[in-house]
Amino acid sequence: MKEIQEKIIRLRDELHQHNHRYYIEDAPIISDFAFDQLLEELQELEIQYPQFQDPNSPTQRVGGDVTKSFDTVAHRYPMYSLSNTYSKEELLQWEERIRKILGSEAVISYTCELKFDGASISLTYKNGELVQALTRGDGIQGDAITTNIKTIKTIPLKLNGDYPPFFEIRGEIILPWEGFHKMNQERAALGEPLYSNPRNTASGSLKLQDSRLVAARPLTCFLYGLAGEQLPIDAQYQALQKAREWGFKVPDSARLVHSIDAVFDFITEWDVKRKDLPYEIDGIVIKVNSLSQQEILGFTAKAPRWAMAYKYKAEQATTVLEGVHYQVGRTGAVTPVAQLKPVLISGTIVKRASLHNADQIEKLALRIGDTVFVEKGGEIIPKITAVKIEERGAQKNAVHFITHCPECGSSLEREEGEAQHYCKNEAACPPQQIGKIQHFISRKAMDIEGLGGETVSLLFHEGLLSNVADLYRLQKEQILPLERMAEKSVTNLLEGIEKSKEKPFSKVLFGLGIRYVGETVAKRLTKAFGSLDALQSASVTSLTAIEEIGERIAQSLVTYFSEPSNQHLLEALKSHGLQMEEVHEQRQFHSAFEGKRFVVSGVFEGYNREGIKNEIENLGGIIVSSISSKTDYLVAGEGMGPSKEAKAKKLNIPILSESDFIAFKGNTG
Repeated sequence: MKEIQEKIIRLRDELHQHNHRYYIEDAPIISDFAFDQLLEELQELEIQYPQFQDPNSPTQRVGGDVTKSFDTVAHRYPMYSLSNTYSKEELLQWEERIRKILGSEAVISYTCELKFDGASISLTYKNGELVQALTRGDGIQGDAITTNIKTIKTIPLKLNGDYPPFFEIRGEIILPWEGFHKMNQERAALGEPLYSNPRNTASGSLKLQDSRLVAARPLTCFLYGLAGEQLPIDAQYQALQKAREWGFKVPDSARLVHSIDAVFDFITEWDVKRKDLPYEIDGIVIKVNSLSQQEILGFTAKAPRWAMAYKYKAEQATTVLEGVHYQVGRTGAVTPVAQLKPVLISGTIVKRASLHNADQIEKLALRIGDTVFVEKGGEIIPKITAVKIEERGAQKNAVHFITHCPECGSSLEREEGEAQHYCKNEAACPPQQIGKIQHFISRKAMDIEGLGGETVSLLFHEGLLSNVADLYRLQKEQILPLERMAEKSVTNLLEGIEKSKEKPFSKVLFGLGIRYVGETVAKRLTKAFGSLDALQSASVTSLTAIEEIGERIAQSLVTYFSEPSNQHLLEALKSHGLQMEEVHEQRQFHSAFEGKRFVVSGVFEGYNREGIKNEIENLGGIIVSSISSKTDYLVAGEGMGPSKEAKAKKLNIPILSESDFIAFKGNTG
C-alpha cells in the first residue's frame, strides 16, 4: 500500500511541474497526449484508493462539484480599492502628498504595473498549498469560491521554493480576447445573447454553480500583491519576483522606476502597446515600492495612500448615425443595432454600434443623421455614448423603438422587469425557428454530426425545415439537389440525425431551448421527473420543490408545455423515436433517505465522494452542495472544512462520519 501511495504522490508532483511549465513558463517538455496519459493514470489510482485523496491534486482541475450558494468569509487583510485618475497633473499632486508625509528628502521608487480589467481575487496558501480563494466582495468580506478557482490552470495548487508558511496573494482573474471571442462565436451559433465584455464574463464565471463549467472557460490569473506577516520581502517589486519563483503567473511587464517622469514614460509606452495585448487592460497601477514607506503612508478609509491607478480613456470617435437595424434572436429578444458611417477606432473600421434596448434609444434621444460619440472599450461591438448636440439630425427623423417584429410582423411585448422586447411568435418567426434548430443540433444538445448552422439556414429557406421535428423527416432525394450538397455529406448528415435518437432525455430537453432551461437544469429536471409525460403534467408548485428550480424556471416550463404548437412538436418528436424517458439505475429507496437533503464533504476510506453521493441518491436522498436550514444531514469525511462543521452544529444538523453513515444506512434498512 505504501508503494501505491508513493506512486500517487510522485504522479501528482510530476503533473504539478508539467502544469507549471505549460501554463506559467510557457515551456512544456511533454506532449498534451503524454500529459493526459499521466493524468488518467492518477485519476484511476485515486478512484481505486480513495484513502489517498488530496484536495489539491491535479485531478481537481476538471471540476465537478456543484455549489448552490457561496459562503461569505471575512478577509484577514482588507482588499482596498484604488484611488484613480485620468490626469497626469493629479499624479503630480499625489506625489506631492506622499512627499509631505515621507519628507521632501525621501528617496522614493515606484513599481509600475499594468491594470488588468478582470475580477479581483484573494488566495490563501498554508504550507505551500492553496486552502482558500475569496472574491473581493466589499473589500471587508468576499465569497468563498475555492472549488471554482482550483479549475484555473494558471493558479498553482502547490508552490515551489522558499515560500512563507502562511500568506495571502492578490490577483486578477481575466478572460483573454481569443477565449472571449471563441465563447461568443459558440453562443452566436446557438442563437444565444452574446457576452458583453471579457471583464463581466470573467467575473460571472467565478460564481457559476457547476465547477465543470468554470473549468471549460479559458480563464487565466495574474498575481500582483502579497499580504501577510513576517514576509521575506521589503519591497513591492521584490514581492513580484518572489511570487514568480514560488510558481505564480506574474507578468514581466512590471517595471521598477525611480522618478515620476519615468512613471509618465511607462504610461505613454503602454498607451500604445496595450492595443496589441492578448487581453484587456484599462490603465496603469503605480505603487510606492518600499514596504516600510507604504506602512508610513498608510490608508484612507477606502484606499491605500501609497498607490494610484492611472486610467486610460476609452477609444472614442465621432461619426454619423445612418440608421437603426433590429435583430431577432432565438429566444425572440429584439436588439437594436446602430448603423454608422464607417469610422476608424483603435485600428479597425467600425460600422455598427450596440444600442442595447428601447431605454437606451430613449435616453440618447437619437435621430437619424445625428453626429454621435462612439466608444470602443471592452464591448464585443462598440457603443454610442452620447450625441453631439450642435450636430443633430432633424426632429422628424427621431428614432422610436419598433412595435412589431421586423421578421414576421408580430406585435412585440415587453415583460415586467425586463429591458428587452420580445417577439412571441415562436412557431412562425424565421430567425427564432432557425435559431431553435441550430440550438437543437448543437454539441451540448443533440450533437448531430454533419449538420451545421449554415446548412440549417439553407434547409429552412428551401422549405425543408420549419421546426426541429422536421429534421427526422428529411430524405436524401430532397437534399441532394441543393447547392454544396454532395452524396457523402448528405449521407453523413442523415446518419447523424438517426444517431441522435439515442441521445438521453436530458439532451432532448435541453435541446428544446425552453427559456431558462440550461444544460444543468435539464439534467436536474429529468432526474426528478424521469419522463416527458411527468414533466408536462407538473405544476409550478411541484417544479419549485426541486432543488435549484425557482419560480421563473417553473413558470417558463408550465407556459411552454401549455402551448398547443409545442405539444404537437413534442408528439412529433416522440413518434420519431427520440428518448423521452430518463434511464435510471435500479434504486432501493430507504424511507429515512427519501426526500432528505445531504451535504457530503471530505475524504472517505470506503468510498470516493461521487460514490457516496450516488449511493445516497439511489437510496432516495437529495445531494445539495451547501449547508442551510433545509439540510437534513452532513456526511463528514477526513479533511472537511471547519466552517461546514461549525455551520452544521449551529443549525443543529446531524453530522454523520463514514462509519455513522454505514450504520445509519443499515439501521434504516
